[in-house]
Amino acid sequence: MQIHRFNLEPYKGMKTRHVCPGCGKKSVFVLYIDNATGQPIAPNVGRCNRIVNCGYHYKPRQHFEDNKHLFPDNHKVEWKPIIPKNIEPTSYIPPVMLKASRKGYNQNYFISWLQSLFGDQLTSGLVSRYHIGTSKHWPGATVFWQIDCQGRIRTGKIMLFNSASGKRIRKPFDHITWVHILLRSENFNLEQCYYGEHLLKLEPSKPVAVVESEKTAIIASVYLPQFIWLAVGSLTNINVKKCQPLEGRNVILFPDLKGFEYWSKKCDELNDTYQKSRFFVSDLLEAKATISEKENGLDLADYLIKFDFLRFNQKNNILPTIPVLFEPDPPVKHPISNLLSNQLYVLPEPLPKFDPTSITAEECFVEDEKVVWNIDELEAFFAGIALPKKPFKFNQCLTITDCASFIESHLSFVKANTGSRAFVPYLRRLQELKQLLSTN
Repeated sequence: MQIHRFNLEPYKGMKTRHVCPGCGKKSVFVLYIDNATGQPIAPNVGRCNRIVNCGYHYKPRQHFEDNKHLFPDNHKVEWKPIIPKNIEPTSYIPPVMLKASRKGYNQNYFISWLQSLFGDQLTSGLVSRYHIGTSKHWPGATVFWQIDCQGRIRTGKIMLFNSASGKRIRKPFDHITWVHILLRSENFNLEQCYYGEHLLKLEPSKPVAVVESEKTAIIASVYLPQFIWLAVGSLTNINVKKCQPLEGRNVILFPDLKGFEYWSKKCDELNDTYQKSRFFVSDLLEAKATISEKENGLDLADYLIKFDFLRFNQKNNILPTIPVLFEPDPPVKHPISNLLSNQLYVLPEPLPKFDPTSITAEECFVEDEKVVWNIDELEAFFAGIALPKKPFKFNQCLTITDCASFIESHLSFVKANTGSRAFVPYLRRLQELKQLLSTN
């Protein structure tokens, strides 16, 4: 196996991220490594990860061209690929760690925010589908597991969100770390994959949509479930190698604002590499965004959550449910491995007709109408039945300890805020509880 002579240093913790010589920011600069020696070329030869706000990128070829005087006259850089002596195998996270994270959802801030948007039942489906976990590294933190097409766990990204706004906690520091770093294994060889990649094998002919953040992929999967939603993790993390599992697919890229130009160039590169696939870039955000929204770099999720997902789905004739593909508490043996066949990639032949201009969803962007909820039937139902006295599991994410108090508080919120979109989850919980108690 050949590799390039010079590569950007792989991420192995903050020790591989340095001060950018362009913008002066800490922990954002990635050095180019000479694979023949394993050492950095020079302290200023590398790329700043702040592509939009800084853009510093000093390449090896530029360095050698600009510094000919530093080398003997007969010195000539060998640009051909080299064959490394030892290639370390990719490392994986034990499945038992994923299993251990599938609990504590009552304390998971990101899950709480999802429940405020979609209610408990739909949130449970998202937790199961995307294997969202809970971490005790920070109270309320979330784990986004990267699981490849073969069901192997590459790593897990740990992040902390605000339970009220759904925004990441960035102060007094950016709350983000990785499971493989917390393992403190010096020999861990990380090869990342896209978040949600494990879903590709389950729906081999379905078109794919790609966004930057894990949060956006999860949100968009509710509003536009006609796609498999993947997340690359960051603006610069989209590349040819990681897109190999998308071979033979129709793929549409939804870059964040400020990322449209960069992803458009990547799209051309991907189309040249994977000629059995078709990659497109959506300009939906670019076309709709205001100047201030572009300056703030909003993403697709920021727009989608402005609208009630039920009305959004009805406009598109979409069934607003997320199928539960896996058991809530997977066994130690990885649950995905039982669902995957030996064939890694299924190439639809011929590719289904695909029109990227139909993925604007602009017709769905309608303002909410003020409505008044009729809750008389709910009140009458709860008043006329014997309520459970003991705690019981309402769903995967919620255990009700005091049913009477739960109903009383929810009814008071619904009455005081009738028609308000922000309190729709309270109404849905009452409706789901009614259905549950009627069944049992």
